[in-house]
Amino acid sequence: MSPAESDPDRAAGPARTLAVLGSPIAHSKSPQLHAAAYRVLGLPWSYSAIEVVEGSLGAFVNTCDTTWRGLSLTMPLKREVLSMLASSSELALTVGAANTVLFDDDGGMHGFNTDVAGIVAALGDHGVTALETVQILGGGATAASVLAAVAQLGATRALVSVRDPERASLLQPLAAALGVELTIRRLGMMDRSLIVPSAVISTLPGEIEHGMVYPQAIREAAVLLDVAYDPWPSALARTWTAARGTVVSGLEMLLHQAIGQVRIFVTGVEDGALPHEIDVITAMRSSVGL
Repeated sequence: MSPAESDPDRAAGPARTLAVLGSPIAHSKSPQLHAAAYRVLGLPWSYSAIEVVEGSLGAFVNTCDTTWRGLSLTMPLKREVLSMLASSSELALTVGAANTVLFDDDGGMHGFNTDVAGIVAALGDHGVTALETVQILGGGATAASVLAAVAQLGATRALVSVRDPERASLLQPLAAALGVELTIRRLGMMDRSLIVPSAVISTLPGEIEHGMVYPQAIREAAVLLDVAYDPWPSALARTWTAARGTVVSGLEMLLHQAIGQVRIFVTGVEDGALPHEIDVITAMRSSVGL
């Protein structure tokens, strides 16, 4: 029996609508995570995955009526949404990406970034609480959140590997603001500095051929976080596992950023505590097999 079922007074409020938007989106496990949370909380809320391609977020938002409570955003919408927001959290402004939108009663949209906290928490679950040098694969909005997360963990140097180095140019001012020395290289070029990174973090879609080959010493010493979780294990994760290295699944990051989103959607504030939060998190973990 869930806490909501054992306490009928907690199951209250109108039905609300939420969704995760992006492209591609069919693989997303966000609906399982959010459904588990709202079931424990006794909330009659629906949460689905909806395909929304780049350039059409505004048209979608115009279809949202007063039943809508919030949106989760994935690629390629985390930057596109910024110009539509009535307000943004300080972190979303700093990173230049919002993965969470809360609708107010007047239809205004308020943006947040829970990716940064999700990355920090996922690494923390594996005992990673401090970093020095990191390598980031990919240069998009999620890479910006990764950069902010590793800076929180003390990283002072980052190597970003991307297919198009010009695409990662937005990361330069962010790195400077965070106090991180940033180097950008074309994807497939290995770092010849002989520095073994504390972590390798991939923000690339699971099907991308990245051409990166890591020696045994790096796979043994550096933690790998692969944000992509479908298919799993990824090619990178398999090579790390073969070397008995530490692997953090993107599903773990997804869980922790979703916990932050549920707090925002339910309480209306970024640092709000959920009722029976331990039960909520346990149900969310179970819903995706963690």
